Amino acid sequence: MRVTELYHITERPVWEAASVAGEYRMSTRGVALDEQGFIHLSLRHQLRAVAEFVYGDADDLVVLVIDSTRVTAPVRYEAPEPGAQPYPHLYGPLSTDAVIAVLPVGRDETGKMLLPGNGATATLTGADRTRQVPEEGDVRERQ
Repeated sequence: MRVTELYHITERPVWEAASVAGEYRMSTRGVALDEQGFIHLSLRHQLRAVAEFVYGDADDLVVLVIDSTRVTAPVRYEAPEPGAQPYPHLYGPLSTDAVIAVLPVGRDETGKMLLPGNGATATLTGADRTRQVPEEGDVRERQ
């Protein structure tokens, strides 16, 4: 089975509430799953564009790293408009068990987002261990 890591960026307080509840139900910034019908996800190479477009003016953000084999709702790859690249959409709630890492998003001295990558170390959720985060542009897939 092919495993793809999927990504979702969100505000830390929203994720913290979801982690207590056991499932995440936000589609994107300010829009609930029930309103949109799906949760916006991205592949690693799509993360920066999404982060800057949707969360460019926000702070206290985290990136959820999701194991595609652990999600229980369907994932569909859909383009936002004809000819555009498709993005993964999760058609149902995200179980917190599918989230394998929660990575903080920082900013450099110019205000540019510092997203996971470049050898950053991430703390895995539910475990006291760390792992290397893939380089930006690297979609981590395993057989």
